[in-house]
Amino acid sequence: MNNNVLLLVEDNSDDVELTIYALKKNNIMTELAVARDGIEALDYLFGTGTFTGRDTRDMPKVILLDLKLPKIDGLEVLKRLRENENTKSLPVVVLTSSKEEKDVIRSYQLGANSYIRKAVDFSQFFDDIREIVNYWLVLNVADRTGKGD
Repeated sequence: MNNNVLLLVEDNSDDVELTIYALKKNNIMTELAVARDGIEALDYLFGTGTFTGRDTRDMPKVILLDLKLPKIDGLEVLKRLRENENTKSLPVVVLTSSKEEKDVIRSYQLGANSYIRKAVDFSQFFDDIREIVNYWLVLNVADRTGKGD
């Protein structure tokens, strides 16, 4: 099993490219899976739809989740992850441009591990990605049981 996968749930292709560039620029060696809407993210995590047959024992080590997504928004994705026994303890970092206080509150109510506003400055964005990934992929000791307790 590959436990060094980062799942980026992001519909903005510029932000996807910036994240890929930030990982490369910071010499971060990790497998990046990208879901471009909420349904694709859930299909990836639950092994359904276009990801039918994917080994769902091989979960990402962290999920970077945008809130403003087509089809199913990020808050609904987070809600569904926390309701499922196999995904409820996966680390989810909300990485969004939303400055709405209600989004921050709701994200934490639904079980987000962190809420980070996307930096508009390129160099700050690169630094933020390095810090996020370093913490969640290197420093953090994850609950791999899926039980969350």
